[in-house]
Amino acid sequence: MPRLPHLLLPLLLLGAPLAPAQVAPPPSAPTPAPDVRELSSAERTAYAKSLAEASQLIKERRYADAIAKLDALLKDRPREPQARFLRAIAEADQGRTDEAMAALSGLVADFPELPEPWNNLAVMYAQKGDYESARVALESAIRIAPRWSVAQENLGDVYARLAAAAYDNAVRGDRDNKTAGAKLATIREMFSTVTPPAR
Repeated sequence: MPRLPHLLLPLLLLGAPLAPAQVAPPPSAPTPAPDVRELSSAERTAYAKSLAEASQLIKERRYADAIAKLDALLKDRPREPQARFLRAIAEADQGRTDEAMAALSGLVADFPELPEPWNNLAVMYAQKGDYESARVALESAIRIAPRWSVAQENLGDVYARLAAAAYDNAVRGDRDNKTAGAKLATIREMFSTVTPPAR
């Protein structure tokens, strides 16, 4: 299934006020003031530059440096979606699938209107063989961005995997079912000849 380029989330949310934290600190701890101020034009430019640098570090597989840069951005603006998204990509690229999936799940809970986290979450579900959860996530992405070809292609792949499982079950239940066997062979052939896209 295709993966995403790293910088797809809109930067429009950088200027939006942040909601206060949902969990209250203990009474003895001072309450930190959330950063609810809108960024100036210069701050927005600097923030976007830092995000681009973090994306480049991920492409260079310098994950520790990328995560350190993203954590510095998230310290001041913990809800900012693009930094959270890039951090999840860095986790996924290092094989830390559970951490990446937790981060993306948090992102879709906070920003359900963004299709990119839904798509990447679906890719990870599919990699784990959970095609039903991948289908649900991709259908969410497509409701938001109906013409987005990456999500549409990924959904086609998931439907094909679900169909293969159904045909396989049909063959197991009835070895004489030649049509299910032929359809299963066609899908297996399709996946054996498709090469994954270059990153």
